[in-house]
Amino acid sequence: MKHVVAGPVHHGAVNYETGRATHVDSSNIETRDDFARFLSAVLADFRSTGEAEWENGTLDRFLDGLSAFANARVVEAVELDQEPASWRLFAEIVSAATAYE
Repeated sequence: MKHVVAGPVHHGAVNYETGRATHVDSSNIETRDDFARFLSAVLADFRSTGEAEWENGTLDRFLDGLSAFANARVVEAVELDQEPASWRLFAEIVSAATAYE
């Protein structure tokens, strides 16, 4: 079954022409337990309307967005300038992957 979103979708200050990102906030994720609750909330968002509304509503598109966003965060800088891995960063990458093209 193919879901189509007609017209632009607005998510926060970002306007997506074809779909939206998850509504789940990733900014306060600090622990593994926070991350687990975040993932459960992302799954609930997907099951409620995300499959039809997310830009990347299939596993294939989600993993492609996850890979693209993770690679896009790496800049030509020395290793010390890279953002250190954290549960919040993992959550931000998962959140971004729901809409990143």
